[in-house]
Amino acid sequence: MSVRRLAVEQPESFGFTPELEAIAQKLIAKYPEGRQASAVVPLLWEAQKAAGGWLPEPAIRAVADRLGMAHIRVLEVATFYTMFNLEPVGKYFVQLCGTTPCMLRGAEEIRDVCKKKIGHERHVSADGQLSWLEVECLGACTNAPMVQINDDYYEDLTPENFEKLLDDLVAGRPVKVGPQNTRHGSEPEGGARVLTDPALYAFTTSIPAAGGGGTETPDLLSAGRPRAAEESPADPTGAAAAKQEKAADGADTREKREAVAAEAQASSPSVTGSEREPLKTGTGVRDPEE
Repeated sequence: MSVRRLAVEQPESFGFTPELEAIAQKLIAKYPEGRQASAVVPLLWEAQKAAGGWLPEPAIRAVADRLGMAHIRVLEVATFYTMFNLEPVGKYFVQLCGTTPCMLRGAEEIRDVCKKKIGHERHVSADGQLSWLEVECLGACTNAPMVQINDDYYEDLTPENFEKLLDDLVAGRPVKVGPQNTRHGSEPEGGARVLTDPALYAFTTSIPAAGGGGTETPDLLSAGRPRAAEESPADPTGAAAAKQEKAADGADTREKREAVAAEAQASSPSVTGSEREPLKTGTGVRDPEE
């Protein structure tokens, strides 16, 4: 784990704005009385946004005071999680994934663009618009190489489209989030290539129709069942196995559980049933002499 320290240059103070205080009240209200410290991570996140994308030391102290925590406890949280930036970042903070899948797919070329357009790591461009940092896996390996800029992923990068992406961000032009080529999500470029037959997703199980004539397909939605059940293929093997088990045992699992529970109720009414002896008022225990 890398050593994380506070920036050398710090602002003199950090105050809770009315907007940040309103957010703090909503976050703290999510936890029981006396558990305000549970809001430390989300409140640090909001303080980071209010401070311009990084956490100055006065902001860490302000969050600690707001939650009634020791300053060192909140500092421990801020220095542990890499989601918190301990030094100033640009308006657009580029986190470049340099882990193996991205490296194999051209992350070094994307790094070269960062150096060309922004400068060295942790450097904020002269206009305050851009800064960058190489990080560990961001979990978009299928779409490598990729970067995270602020809260969004930009994937399937090339030196050309990444350089254009940075130019568009700085110029305030709209940009496309996600894959920067023609693919949709993590599908192959050009669209899905397997499991494309609609028949694979048709729910074809039928039940006898009312009155004994013909069959009908059950309306799962009207029965209150989730749409996923209607759109998922049936499992004929599992259904057959369940029928065989019920035929062999004479009862399904639910019926067996109910029978066992009824037998236990009948044999131990004073323990498990409604005939349980009442507790003595105010003592919580039965009188041993009764």
